[in-house]
Formats: sequence, structure tokens, C-alpha cells
Amino acid sequence: LLSFLPERSNLAGVRHILLVLSGKGGVGKSTISTELALSLRHSGKKVGILDVDLCGPSIPRMFKVQDNDVHQCDSGWVPVFVDQEKSISLMSIGFLLEKPDDAVVWRGPKKNALIKQFVADVAWGELDFLIVDTPPGTSDEHISTVEALRPYKPLGAILVTTPQAVSVGDVRRELTFCKKTGLRVLGIVENMSGFVCPHCSECTNIFSKGGGEELAKHAGVPFLGSVPLDPQLSQSLEEGRDFIQEFPKSSAYPALAHIAQQILDGASQRSS
Repeated sequence: LLSFLPERSNLAGVRHILLVLSGKGGVGKSTISTELALSLRHSGKKVGILDVDLCGPSIPRMFKVQDNDVHQCDSGWVPVFVDQEKSISLMSIGFLLEKPDDAVVWRGPKKNALIKQFVADVAWGELDFLIVDTPPGTSDEHISTVEALRPYKPLGAILVTTPQAVSVGDVRRELTFCKKTGLRVLGIVENMSGFVCPHCSECTNIFSKGGGEELAKHAGVPFLGSVPLDPQLSQSLEEGRDFIQEFPKSSAYPALAHIAQQILDGASQRSS
């Protein structure tokens, strides 16, 4: 049995692997990956984020660690820790670029090689969840990521959409991708689902509403929930304030805590 597994696996201590996918850019995959990691950490879990968005690595900036360097150890790269307790660790090409403005102008094979290296050579240690933040689409990087993770039996994928029909249409293609590659869909999250006024807390649906729920029903996959736009959360992220501290007070927090709980329930069912 052991001969089927890679010789030395840095993912051996990772209990569950989740992929965050969307057929469309700008729907907030990195934001959802970040907030999901924080929600799981609030439930006492140890979480890693692997950022395979090679051309737009925004995870390091979201956690205010973009100036950190990645070090080597015997078993590969040591991820960057976000907090003293080492409860959230990150790996991203953002840490490997000499200058933050460097563009990754690479053809497919080079990207695919780096993704394989990210999967094999990051020393995550013991993690409850590894969240894989992907670029938009269903192309090279996605196929490489799914193939590289397949031996480790990922828990599944979370699909992110915004409420408009255009976004929902693109996410429908992502559902087809999951079916073709045999990746289980854990559910759909509708992001930017209304704007919460900081003064009166009323929620206005800027981008219409309900597209994600409709798609989930149509596709026969779970609808995990709607996450509102919270300008205060975006502002704390932009201004480099301690987004991690402010996160539980945000209007998006109850929705994300509910989504995280469903993922925890799904993971414990799979383990039992």
C-alpha cells in the first residue's frame, strides 16, 4: 500500500485539503480563502493557505506579511506564519519575487512545475485544513493543482460567485471542470451579496441577489451561504490595520462562521 504514496510527503500531517475555485476573476476568491481561514482558526483549527494564483498573488498582502521571506529547511520551504501561535501559515509566489511589482511572465510548463513544487516541497507540519486559493478559470494551473493533490484525497472544492447572471454563468463552467476532474463540490458561496451600510446596517443588494443559490439548486450541490460586502472590513485590509482582530466584528462574520461550520461538519463526517 505504501508504494502508492509519494516517498516523503509534506502533506502527511494535513488532515483536509480544500480548493477555492471560480470561473471568473474578481469575485473574491482570495478574500473568501482568507476569511475562511480566519473562521476556521476561530474554531480552534490550524490552517494553511497555499496561494497558486501565480500572476495575482494577493494572500501575503491580505495578512500584512508581504515583506517576509521564505526559508529552506531539510524537508523544503518553511511557510510564512501570520501569528505568534502559528495557527495560520501561508505559501505564495509573492514571497519568492525579488520586487513586489515583478510580473510572472511564464508559459504553462513553468507554472505547472512551480505548482507541483508548491504541493510537494512546503513543510506545512500538522494542519487541520489546507486552503488552496486558485486563479480564475479552468486551465493549466487548475489541472496541475488537482492532479498534484489527487494522491492526498482533497476534501473538495468551494465555488465562489457573485450574484449576477454573468458571474453565475462562468461558475457553471467550473462545475463542469469539477465533474471532469473528479473533484467533489462542497458547495457554492455567493460573495458580495449585498452591501451593509456602516451607519444604519441596512443591506442593499447592489448586484441583484440569489444567483448563487439558484445555481446550487440547479446543479444539485449545497448552497453554503451569502457573504455581504463589508466596507469596514475592506478598509481595514486596504489600510493594513489588523484585519484579523477586526474580522469577528464585521457584518460578514456570521455568514462566514456558518460556512466554516458546514465545512467542519462535512470534514468530521468524512473522517468518521
